[in-house]
Amino acid sequence: MNPDSIFDDQFPVPEIENLSVDEELPPLEDVDHTINNYCNPFDAKGLSEQVQDLDNHDQTPFSIPDFDIANIGISYSKLKSKLAYPEQNSPACLELLSYRRKFKGLPEASTDEIVLDCAGKLSTVEIIELAAEKFIKFSTQRGNGYTMFTHPYGSSVFTSLSIDETREVELVFQLLTAAEKVGRKQFVIARKYISRCGWVACDSGSPVERLVYYLCEALQKRIGKEIGIPFATKLEKQGIKNENPMALGTNMTFLAVYQALPFNQVLHFTGIQAILDQVGTSSKVHLIDIHIRCGVQWSAMMQAFAEQSSQLELLKLTAFATTLDFQKVEETGRRLESFAKTLSLPFLFKTLVLSDITEVEKQQFEVQDGEVVAVYCNMILRAMISKPQRLENMMRAIKTINPAIIVVAEVEANHSSTSFVKRFTETLFFYGAFFDCIDECMSQDNAHRAVMEGVHFAHGMQNLVTAKEGEVMSRSVKLDTWRSFFARFGMVEIELSDSCIYQAKLVLQQFSCVSSCMLENNDKFLIVGWKGTPLVSLSTWKFI
Repeated sequence: MNPDSIFDDQFPVPEIENLSVDEELPPLEDVDHTINNYCNPFDAKGLSEQVQDLDNHDQTPFSIPDFDIANIGISYSKLKSKLAYPEQNSPACLELLSYRRKFKGLPEASTDEIVLDCAGKLSTVEIIELAAEKFIKFSTQRGNGYTMFTHPYGSSVFTSLSIDETREVELVFQLLTAAEKVGRKQFVIARKYISRCGWVACDSGSPVERLVYYLCEALQKRIGKEIGIPFATKLEKQGIKNENPMALGTNMTFLAVYQALPFNQVLHFTGIQAILDQVGTSSKVHLIDIHIRCGVQWSAMMQAFAEQSSQLELLKLTAFATTLDFQKVEETGRRLESFAKTLSLPFLFKTLVLSDITEVEKQQFEVQDGEVVAVYCNMILRAMISKPQRLENMMRAIKTINPAIIVVAEVEANHSSTSFVKRFTETLFFYGAFFDCIDECMSQDNAHRAVMEGVHFAHGMQNLVTAKEGEVMSRSVKLDTWRSFFARFGMVEIELSDSCIYQAKLVLQQFSCVSSCMLENNDKFLIVGWKGTPLVSLSTWKFI
């Protein structure tokens, strides 16, 4: 049987913009999927009875989301010739493709090339890219009064896909359409698209299906917030929630993910090597950790000092804590003190308790004469972006102690846009790469994987998707933004040594997924990514 005919029969062409609020959309489902005994977690019926669209979609002219074309991965000239539509109707939503081919040296690729270059199953990000281009094409054709809902290119792109991949592309397409409707406050029709996704998306399926499932929950929560009807996720109904999203990574789930995924280990060991390059010959070393978590990286540093022939008189570690984190930070300190004893290292651990870690003052660091200071900021500065004055206060306080090096590990993504659609797009691609990675690195029956996705990843997506302006707790920005910010304080980058790059590569070699990981030394920054998608970065700084 021809897969194309199956696909065309499964997803008939709807006149989306002319649908009334009560009109049913054709269900998105598997070819062999039986829906009679299946409960759709995103059923639209209840909401449709309670709320009307804030904007009448029958009267609103069709428009394409306001996406940015600047960083498109698939070249715009290729895309224009492939889609063959007038210049004045070129889609502004090419921000959807901004994640592809971000690493230097990786060639631009059309969607045809993505399929042809992939011998096996497409990655999650490649599925998203195909869905994004289909969304762009469909949107443009709708604007021209023409509809081609299933095979928008008339090429071999879709006919080259397996049935599962074709269904996943369609699933993400429906998700993108739902997000676009949410952005336009057309909640009833958005809810219908979410309901369609619910026939395929689930929290135990493929990476694409799981990603769409949790993003649908996030869209549901945003709709509920907008209309005043709270939406409870599956885990919230079970009484499970992320109590403290900035909590220390000392639980078994964080440790299991730390061991299974390469990113944090690459950042930790490379960062430690960068510190050793600057302070390794000093007799008194004072480390200041802004967000210590489990502190596993400092065990590696202790081992490095123990192996050196130089006489270390004191290794002091000051860890920031709040009243909520105090006990766990103390537990981390006791573990490190115990480990230092086994190495016969002169080690001192101090917990600096603050009501707000950004309100630290110079004297609280207690830097003594002769101490060489290194400051370590691991995935914490982004939590302060929404409070720029407090972040600036902390940077000024750090400047007064004149550290030899400041190590900054951060998410390499732009999650700070005030535009809902742009923020949703960044969330889709970023977490798409993470779901793809965790699927390859952790077994399907791994309970820690389910907790990481269902609790922590889901909370991160909800934080970005549901929050209105000023509400986002953690707003990641890309390295260029950090460069501009640090320059205001007279900070300059320290180039990572060959030893640092060697450490990064050495850590990656310990993982079976090494061929899927990407390293880029970007103007003294180190960027780590997954299958071409940047995920995290490491940079080192000093004050002039």
